[in-house]
Amino acid sequence: MEWGGSRRAQTRVATIARHISPAPCSASNPFMQVSNQMNDNGGIQIKGDVRDALERGLPVVALESTIISHGMPYPQNFETAKEVEAIVRESGAVPATIAILDGVPCIGLEEDELRKLAQLGKRAIKTSRRDIAYVIAKKMTGATTVSATMFFAAKVGINVFVTGGIGGVHREGETTMDVSSDLTELGRTAVTVVCAGVKSILDIPRTLEYLETQGVTVVGYGTDEFPAFFTPRSGCKAPSRVDTPEECAAITGTSYVALLTAYLLIELTVSFMNGILFFIF
Repeated sequence: MEWGGSRRAQTRVATIARHISPAPCSASNPFMQVSNQMNDNGGIQIKGDVRDALERGLPVVALESTIISHGMPYPQNFETAKEVEAIVRESGAVPATIAILDGVPCIGLEEDELRKLAQLGKRAIKTSRRDIAYVIAKKMTGATTVSATMFFAAKVGINVFVTGGIGGVHREGETTMDVSSDLTELGRTAVTVVCAGVKSILDIPRTLEYLETQGVTVVGYGTDEFPAFFTPRSGCKAPSRVDTPEECAAITGTSYVALLTAYLLIELTVSFMNGILFFIF
């Protein structure tokens, strides 16, 4: 397919250009045409400040919601969610917590919606990409995992997603075939994921092999070692390393412009967790 004739190529280039050189949105912007159509059809709902930021080309950071419903009890989960959003705002970006509320995918949650999700806890459906259609069709409330959050973020043009630890290949996964859908999503969805590696209980060497198979660019920010969620040491080497926000931006931009089928995964050690949003621009 010719580069100039690819509508998908034009859309991706326009998206990365918008984040590098923010400009007000117009009716000719392909992303806004799509997102407006979604809202007009009662599909994805983009909340006020998030919509405004996307229209103006301002930085937006996606956040998952499973950590709210399934990660900790109420009210700690609610307070943590608000604190994370505040950190994003203090870093100069607009937070977009993503969830499905009563069958409606929402990009950005109001405080009362955050509280409702936090109070529901595990009664909310833990929603991966596999579960999206079911949760929407049944008009349920679903808390999005890494894969579902990436899916919705990409749909509305959010290019950066921040989370804790991603899923991976489970131990004895070579016989059980228990592999998180997070990994396949990373191989097909154009979103930069900033995280603290994979959860330490997983098979990290096989997870790295699977990421390589999926063509996912894995980069350590300020570290040569692949972290394991709550510890900076896993015994596994990170495939690549960067040390500045500018290097992160350059790799992300190259991924989008070159239309790579898999996109950037940036890993942070625990020592960098407090600065996790430093290079989100």
